[in-house]
Amino acid sequence: MAEPETGTTIVASYVFQFKVDYEQSQQLPIHKAIYSDIVSAGGHLWRIMCYPRGDTEDDKGEYISVYLEHMSKSTSVGAIFDIFIIGRDGKSPTWDTSKISRTLQTFEINGDKDQRDCWGWSQFVKETILEQDYLTGRHFTIVCTIMIIDDSPPIAVPPPDIGTHLSRLLDHADRTDVSFVVDDETFRGHRAVLAARSPVFRAELFGSMSEATMTSITLHDITPATFKVMLRFIYTDELPGEDEPADSSVEMFQDLLAAADRYALDRLKIICTQKLWEKVSVDTVATILACAETYNCQALKNKCISFFVADENFKEAMFTDGYALLVPKFPSITAELKRRVRA
Repeated sequence: MAEPETGTTIVASYVFQFKVDYEQSQQLPIHKAIYSDIVSAGGHLWRIMCYPRGDTEDDKGEYISVYLEHMSKSTSVGAIFDIFIIGRDGKSPTWDTSKISRTLQTFEINGDKDQRDCWGWSQFVKETILEQDYLTGRHFTIVCTIMIIDDSPPIAVPPPDIGTHLSRLLDHADRTDVSFVVDDETFRGHRAVLAARSPVFRAELFGSMSEATMTSITLHDITPATFKVMLRFIYTDELPGEDEPADSSVEMFQDLLAAADRYALDRLKIICTQKLWEKVSVDTVATILACAETYNCQALKNKCISFFVADENFKEAMFTDGYALLVPKFPSITAELKRRVRA
């Protein structure tokens, strides 16, 4: 039994019922079918074909045969369908449905007038079970759900490349309209791009601050390496790839986190916290914890505290230089660490 593959799209669906007069149908011979009304689903015509006494002499009239028949003249159509009989309580059947659960069938129009384009079950349900549990008065009701599918390959859409284009824009200085001096290095940029990405840059470059009229702005408390990575992120929304030479030390991500906080680059800030957490060890946890507390990174702070108090980590981390700096700067954190270690 086939199942729909990943990427299959359901383009239309339809549910209909077929009420069968059981007493009257028992007068029919084996091989004689009765039909539901024709319904339309997904631009195709369908009907239920039921053989009340079965469609083969081999079963001696002990089984009911049920099929879904495709009535249109189209060359092919894919359909998922469910067929079941409503029980006396209005619910679906309680017998073993392993052979009549959801079925994926592609109807291929064979063009042979002596053959039907249909799919279903010769031994759908035994007559004795039907009479015992599913006959309501002199009738039983078949329910069919049809879902028309499209599993043709989708039109390939390339991944977003706006970062690539903006990166090229950054690399061509002839179109820039502002520059930043960090130590002895100069970085050129575009006011519109910077303002769109950072509310702090927007206020500085288009607000009432003095920088709004300056073509060259000198920055302090940030290193050229950190500003370069941050500027590239503003344009591409990415950090340098693994194949690109870049500093990936704890200190670098701490500086970058500080810059992201300074310029309200929230996504960059979260990325930095993730990178710092990946670098947590007994040697770095105190320094990273102090950084998390300074820039209000609560998730990173909680993870660092949990790491600190786990197993023997505290006994080792408390002798690091980072812990020595943490104690006077954040006494409330060190008090919490000691309390949790004793707990």
